[in-house]
Amino acid sequence: MPAAMARPTIIIDGQPCCTPPGSPTVSEADAAAYAAWFKALADPTRIRILNLLAQSSEPVCVCDITDQFPLGQPTISHHLKVLRDVRFVVAERRGTFMHYQVNQACLAELPEAARRILNV
Repeated sequence: MPAAMARPTIIIDGQPCCTPPGSPTVSEADAAAYAAWFKALADPTRIRILNLLAQSSEPVCVCDITDQFPLGQPTISHHLKVLRDVRFVVAERRGTFMHYQVNQACLAELPEAARRILNV
């Protein structure tokens, strides 16, 4: 494999034409976590499920969530599992049904993640 070649510096009017971008300020571990969060949000149904759960101060039964969508309970459960895997929602079993609610601590971190990614 050939060695990496140094990028030539082009000087225009006594100034370099490009400013080096610097180094990423987000660690690889944080970048992986943020990517998982945004991947989980990359589905309109999951965004709507989060929106629905955010409106309730109490955990919501999966059967009540399913009633709000033109999808079957297994599909809704899959979407909830994706949201649960990245900690956007928490679940508790009540009898035979799972109840879900927004994980406020995790969602509070989301705006900070966007700020860190964009350096704002």
